[in-house]
Parts: sequence; structure tokens; C-alpha cells
Amino acid sequence: MGIIIVLGAFAMFVMVVVSKTAIVVPQQYAFIVERLGKYTGTLQAGFHVLIPFFDVVRQRVSLKETAYDIPEQVCITRDNVQVHVDGILYLKIINAERAVYGVNDYVFAIAQLAQTTLRSEIGKIDLDKTFEERTHINTMLVAELDKASESWGVKVLRYEIKNIAPPKDVLAAMEKQMRAEREKRAVILASEGERDAAINSAEGQKQQVIKASEASKQRQINEADGQAAAIMAVATATAEGLKKVASTIAQPGGAEAVQLRVAEQYIHQFGELAKETNTLILPANVGDVAGMIATAMSAIKQGGLPSRPSGN
Repeated sequence: MGIIIVLGAFAMFVMVVVSKTAIVVPQQYAFIVERLGKYTGTLQAGFHVLIPFFDVVRQRVSLKETAYDIPEQVCITRDNVQVHVDGILYLKIINAERAVYGVNDYVFAIAQLAQTTLRSEIGKIDLDKTFEERTHINTMLVAELDKASESWGVKVLRYEIKNIAPPKDVLAAMEKQMRAEREKRAVILASEGERDAAINSAEGQKQQVIKASEASKQRQINEADGQAAAIMAVATATAEGLKKVASTIAQPGGAEAVQLRVAEQYIHQFGELAKETNTLILPANVGDVAGMIATAMSAIKQGGLPSRPSGN
């Protein structure tokens, strides 16, 4: 029995020594090792062997990116309005030794620094700008926190503002202001639409008057051209007729035909005068019709009518 107890104790001792000697570090982790209370090194992922009872794994540090919630706090804007702001911070340890020995609690330290920096940045802008400047605020916070946390072996990757909550009375005033702005824009758009409609209507009337005047002008030009063409046609036809009459008179028997025509017109006109009025005008030589025809023929010849060729 004594030998069994001794062997059992020896086996347990060996197991304890092996557990303290052989160390397997998982991926994305780093183990801080101390030898007799003094830092000796950082174990990366893989298998490692330590000196029993001298080397101790003081802390296991995760190298993964981790998100930490930043509690809500009251910030005062440049126009003296209190707003409640909270956020979320993304960190990653890049130097395990500094994260363990450089600061007592790097999460608490960075969270406090994030809150104070956020209050400072919010105090530089007005309330109306806080919502549209969130990206700028996030960028400034990351830059400031990254400079401070470098000595702690921590990398600040991102900071995101989750909520910005103004007081209820301020929020109601903002809603009224936005409603007034929307109504103002609606009135402006309606007036601009009416103005554009009036301009378009006036432009249409102007174009209508111009087109009507151009149409009237073209109509007058066309009528004048038509009248001129008609006059020219009548004159041309008259000239052609006179030429034919003159040519016909110059033919044999043309003079006799003219005498006959003059006599007919003479007698016809006296008959018409007798029908239309009670007063009858008679020439002194009414009985001498042949003499009057001869006078008319003499006048025609003196006007340039070509004389009839002499016969037998």
C-alpha cells in the first residue's frame, strides 16, 4: 500500500509539472509569462515549454477586435443645449506587454478618455449640426483616442455614436422648425410654379400675336401679289385684244366692219338714253348718220390705225 501511495503521489506530481511546463497558446491569443515575478516574454500561438515552478503565465490576452459600449452621458452643445449621447468603441490589442503593464485597466481608461473627448467635440458645434456631423465627430474621436492609447499597446479602430437625444422641449421646437421649413418650401415651390405658368402663358400669347401678325402680313402680300397678277393678266389680255383688233382692221373689209360696228353702237346708245330718262339729247346732224360715221372713222385713222390697202 505504501508503494502504491508513493507512486500515486509521484504521478500527480508529474502531471502538475507537465501542466505547468507544456503550454499551448490558441490562435489570436498571447500569454504573458513571468519568471519569479518578473516579465520574461510573451508567448504567441503554438506549443511552448516553461520552467516548472519558475515560469508562470500571469495573464492571457485576447488579440481579437472587441467592441465596448460607452455609457450615455450629458453633453452641452455650443448653443448651450444639453443632449444625451452614447456610443460604441472598437479596440484591438497590438502589444500585449503594454496592455498588461502599461495601464491598470485599458478598457476603463479608454472609455473615460472617449467620454471626455466626446464632450469636447460636441461643445464645438451647434445642436443642428450634431446630427449631420456625426461622421466628423467619430473621426476626431478615433484620432484623439488612438494617440493616447498607443502607449498602452491598444489600437482604437472605430468609434460610432449610437444615439443623440435632445430634451423633449428642444425636440418639439425642432419639429416645429422643420414643419415651418417644409411649409415655407411648399409655398416657395407653389409660387415658383405659378410664376413659371404665368411666364409660359405670356410667352404663348406673345408667340400667338407674332404668328397672327405674320399670317396677316403674308395674307396681304399674297392678296397684293394676286391683284398685281390679275392686273397684269387683264392688261396683257387687253393689249393682245387690241393687237388682234388692229390686225383685223388692217385686213380687207376691216374698215367696213368698223364702220358697221360704230353705227350699231351709235344707234344702240341713243336707244338706251331714250329708255333711262325723259330727256332726249339729239345731235344737230341726227339725220346724217353717214356723216357721223365718217367723222368717227377719221378720228380712228388719225389715232394711228393703219390705213386699208387700196383696192380697185
